[in-house]
Amino acid sequence: MGSFSIWHWLIVLLIVVMVFGTKKLRNMGGDLGGAVKGFKDGMKEGGQPAADDKPVAPGQVTNAQAADKSDKTTIDVEARHKL
Repeated sequence: MGSFSIWHWLIVLLIVVMVFGTKKLRNMGGDLGGAVKGFKDGMKEGGQPAADDKPVAPGQVTNAQAADKSDKTTIDVEARHKL
């Protein structure tokens, strides 16, 4: 009495199909499958370094290093007005 029989589940499935339609259910299933696949791929790549993180050769200047050098050569000047 506590569990549902196969007929209960078939009726629930029929009502869900009637409410949402088969096309919308198929799209939701495809979206869910894509999300699960993306999650699994992300978990596999989690231990590997990203393709953007390439090692920098010694003596090579990166954008971050160039920005650091430009900050040191910037002169802060205050303009004064003549009266």
